[in-house]
Amino acid sequence: MSDVIETAIAALKEKLGDADLGGKAKFEIEGQGAVIVDGSQMPPSIAAGDGDADVTISAEAELLADLMKGEIDPTAAYMSGKLKIDGDMGFAMKLAQMLA
Repeated sequence: MSDVIETAIAALKEKLGDADLGGKAKFEIEGQGAVIVDGSQMPPSIAAGDGDADVTISAEAELLADLMKGEIDPTAAYMSGKLKIDGDMGFAMKLAQMLA
């Protein structure tokens, strides 16, 4: 597993903690792989992997790192085309609020 994926997993665990997400999200990190957050479990399961999800969020590693640090607004990143979202937009917005 790459350092980028390990860092993403640690950041997501810190940000989301034991939050009741009620869904499954996939964070695709361009050129690195993906991280799955299964929020249908308590506490959420966060691990490297691939598979189906309610929403898929795709971006470059640096952009996702900046989002986790709160240095970039997720809505602005999406509107500029740097952040791609496929699936449940409501769930994506809920995640954005939790990660900000």
